[in-house]
Amino acid sequence: MSETSRLAPGDKAPAFSLPDADGNDVSLSSYQGRRVVVYFYPAASTPGCTKQACAFRDSLAELNDAGIDVVGISPDKPEKLAKFRDAEGLTFPLLSDPERKVLTAYGAYGQKQMYGKTVTGVIRSTFVVDEKGKIAAANYNVKAASTASSIQKIIKHSA
Repeated sequence: MSETSRLAPGDKAPAFSLPDADGNDVSLSSYQGRRVVVYFYPAASTPGCTKQACAFRDSLAELNDAGIDVVGISPDKPEKLAKFRDAEGLTFPLLSDPERKVLTAYGAYGQKQMYGKTVTGVIRSTFVVDEKGKIAAANYNVKAASTASSIQKIIKHSA
């Protein structure tokens, strides 16, 4: 499998329109004029993904006060996302990308190391898209456990 192309600051953020947990389409273009964190995670309701989503949930007011919205994207179906959202009290959109087209466009799907083996799957990644639809920050292979400190850096840099 070829290396997935990666985005860098200054690149145009790939456009998307995906169904949320309720089946409603959410587009990147609906955030134009605002900054948005777009993060990709492997699977709803798993320990790492839950920790990451809850860190965004717990920081959401602070992020929103800094003019930043949050969107999470995974290959999960909307029904699974709805259960995850409801179980964890998540108040930001979780989007479904079962064909992995958006994941691939952002370089968040491809080969990765897992337990010492090369596997193909979701590469946990976090992006900040600026008001004009450009990538302001691109972070690949992020650790779920360090999400809270990453969020604080995002808020600090936006101040």
